[in-house]
Amino acid sequence: MPKIISSKEAAALIKPHNRILFGGFLTVGCAENIIDELVKTGTKDLHLIAIASDYEHKGVGRLVVNNQIKSAQLSHLGTNKSTQAQMNSGQIEVEIVPQGTLMERIRAKGAGLGGILTPTGVGTVIEEGKEKFIVDGKVFILEKAISADFAIIKAKKADKHGNLVYSKTARNSNPIMAMSADITIVEVDEIVEIGELSPEEIITPGIFVDYIVLSGLPK
Repeated sequence: MPKIISSKEAAALIKPHNRILFGGFLTVGCAENIIDELVKTGTKDLHLIAIASDYEHKGVGRLVVNNQIKSAQLSHLGTNKSTQAQMNSGQIEVEIVPQGTLMERIRAKGAGLGGILTPTGVGTVIEEGKEKFIVDGKVFILEKAISADFAIIKAKKADKHGNLVYSKTARNSNPIMAMSADITIVEVDEIVEIGELSPEEIITPGIFVDYIVLSGLPK
């Protein structure tokens, strides 16, 4: 059964050089309270894995602005000028990954796979330095699974077993990331008793969740 902790306790679990999956897209489905505490701790040299680096003033982009990110795997950084500037100056090493490929590489880790074969990026800079295979006459790139020490995700509701329910499009990358890290921390708006959630609405089974943070819980 997952442990219920505060956002401050969650942030304290993160150490320098940890690889972290951050759920959400442009702050939708983003664990804002935990990120707030990570900014306060100032833990540096983190590896960021997310769809986007959000904005300078909101979401995971605040970690970039605070110079806590050493490297990143992202699909989108167009809304964060600080990410662009730090990438161009060499302060942050960024791997740009097509969004579908990024999510499949993360999902592959959770499914116990070594990687995926995809045609996305063939003939572009994306294929540089990667193995290629021909399947039924078509060229595919081998994209290796992405691993992480932590997944920091957001859900609407959890029961005390860690079963999760999401809110509409805030579901986005969260379920896939929940299954693909060594330790998963979920920030939720509400915690209910076991049995209160309908099996039909549960998206992420509690087996994937290690810690639950209740939004609004004293920090």
